[in-house]
Amino acid sequence: MTDAETTREITVGELSEGQILRGILDRLPPSAAPVGPGDDAAVLAVPDGRVVATTDTLVHGPDFRLAWSSPHDLGFKAAAVNLADVAAMGARPIALLVALAMPDATPVSFVRGFADGLAAACAELAPDCAVEGGDLTVSDTLTIAVTALGSLDGRAPVRRSGARVGDGVYVIGELGPAARGIDLLFRRFRDADGAPVALTAPARAALGSADAHALSRQLAPRPPIAEALRAADAGATAMMDISDGLALDATRMADASDVTISLDSASLGDDPVLALGGGEDHGFLVTFPADAEPLGRRIGTVETRGEEAITVDGRAWTGRTGWDPYRDWDAGRG
Repeated sequence: MTDAETTREITVGELSEGQILRGILDRLPPSAAPVGPGDDAAVLAVPDGRVVATTDTLVHGPDFRLAWSSPHDLGFKAAAVNLADVAAMGARPIALLVALAMPDATPVSFVRGFADGLAAACAELAPDCAVEGGDLTVSDTLTIAVTALGSLDGRAPVRRSGARVGDGVYVIGELGPAARGIDLLFRRFRDADGAPVALTAPARAALGSADAHALSRQLAPRPPIAEALRAADAGATAMMDISDGLALDATRMADASDVTISLDSASLGDDPVLALGGGEDHGFLVTFPADAEPLGRRIGTVETRGEEAITVDGRAWTGRTGWDPYRDWDAGRG
C-alpha cells in the first residue's frame, strides 16, 4: 500500500448507510427518550401533550461555504438555528431530527465533526435536547435539514401576534455581530473572482478580538435559549427569533399583531444600521406589558397601528432589512 493510500481520507461513498449512521450515533450522547434512534421512529415524552415543531434547511452555497465553515461549526449552527425557533415559542427544546444529503466524495471526517457540533450545541444551549433520529442520502449538493421539537411544559405558546399597544419592546441577545461576520468573510476571504478563500486556523488566529467574535457568531451562533424560556415565564406577550434582521423581523411581528413597533436607534448599539439590517445573531425580539419584569434591553414601544409597520426614531425605516438568499447570494461556493 502506498503512502497516498494510507493517508487518503475515507469518503461516505465508500461506506454503507449503516456504517455512516453508526459513526454519527457513536459521537452523540445517549438518548433519554423512551425510544431513541434505532427504530423506524423515536418516541418522545412530552409532559403536557403539546409539541412545538420547526424545521430549517442549510444548503451549500446560499447558506454556508465549506471554505469558511468547519464541520463542527456547521453542526453547531444547524442545531442552534432550530433550537432558537423552538425557544421563541416559549418551548423547551427536547429533540432534533437531522437529515444529511451528501456528495459521495464527502470525507467521513466531515460527518464526525458535524456530529460533534450537534452534540456541543445541545450540551451548551439546550441540555434537555438530543438528536433522536434523521436520515442520510446522496446529493450533488451538501444539504442539511433539521427538525426541532419542543415541549411547552404547561406554558401558553408565545406567538409573534401577541404584541399589544403600550408593551415595551426588548432584545435578548446581541444585534449585529453575525452580520459583521458575513461582511468580513465577503470582504477578506474571497479571491479576485469572488470565489471563497479557505478560512484557515492561522487566518482566524490573526483576527482581532472584535472580528474573531463577529466571525464566531456568524459561523456558530449562540442563541440565549434559557433566557427566552425565562421571558416566556415572565409574561412576554410576543416573541421571535431574530434570524433575518431586526427591521425585517420586527415588521413581521408588527404585521402579525396589527401594531406599529417604534424603535429607538440610540438603544441599538454602536452601529444601528447594522443592528437593523443584519441578521443571524439569533437573539430574541420580545414584547412585555408594563407590569412585567422584562428581560433584555429595551429598544422601543408598541404603538397603535399607523401607516408603517415599524418606525425608527419616529420615521419609516428605508435601509437594508436583512439577509435574503434570493437577493443576496452571490452564487459563490467553496
